[in-house]
Amino acid sequence: MQRELRAAIVQDADTDRVLMLAWMDEEALRLTRERGEAHFFSRSRNRLWHKGETSGNTLAVEELREDCDGDAILLRVRPAGPACHTGSMSCFAPWLWRVVAERAATRPEGSYVAALLEGGPEAAARKVSEEGLEAALAGA
Repeated sequence: MQRELRAAIVQDADTDRVLMLAWMDEEALRLTRERGEAHFFSRSRNRLWHKGETSGNTLAVEELREDCDGDAILLRVRPAGPACHTGSMSCFAPWLWRVVAERAATRPEGSYVAALLEGGPEAAARKVSEEGLEAALAGA
């Protein structure tokens, strides 16, 4: 039997920020409605899962909406911690943040970002100030 999955867009009820995209089948939808916390169907694990079952980063559902033709669901939630498995509040974090996080973790030789991180907050603040000044002058 083919499992019917619908896209589930998860949005922070306070900030309207999109946190993640997951998949729901009828059982996940039923459990979410009954329990008030997000449940999804994991395609990679081929099973239902309660968001936060291992991390504790649950999603309390404030509102659940289906789109006009019923093939997508919007969950407006109050997250109890980061929504993304990477530790980011959103799975749609800016790409630059991913690069900085990767450089912080691996500290590759010759990396400018790794050198800034080694220089501490003062070095990073100087670079942010420099970039801000350049952007302001470019717009003048």
